[in-house]
Amino acid sequence: MTANVTAALVYELLGVQRALRRIDTASLRGEGLGVALHFVLRSISDGECRATQLAGRLGVGAPVLSRQIAELEVQGFVVRRKDPNDGRAHLLALTPAGKDKLRYEQTQRSALFQECLGEWSDSDAADAAKALRQLTESLMKSA
Repeated sequence: MTANVTAALVYELLGVQRALRRIDTASLRGEGLGVALHFVLRSISDGECRATQLAGRLGVGAPVLSRQIAELEVQGFVVRRKDPNDGRAHLLALTPAGKDKLRYEQTQRSALFQECLGEWSDSDAADAAKALRQLTESLMKSA
């Protein structure tokens, strides 16, 4: 891949990032967690985990993640429990309210995306999803 093509890809990805922020803001009209907390909640939904594991998966520092987890705890979406294998550590899990909130936000976002991409065929959307998955996997290998 040439440097010009790479630069164009980066530029377009930043455009997608901006568009996603706008959609996120519009879709939940103040009811949403925001992109960062949504990703934390989504990552915890994959199964109980330690904060250090979660920070590594999300690519954030411990202090940032600690604040995010504290906020999700205050809202009643996440709970900590002692790790049975290491009493010094805690495991994070979603509460039933956290599962409901995540499901609600995913439904809202999906509906808005469906509206925004109404002119796309299922094939076009599947091709885009495949390309994004491939891009993510390639980027994760080098991270």
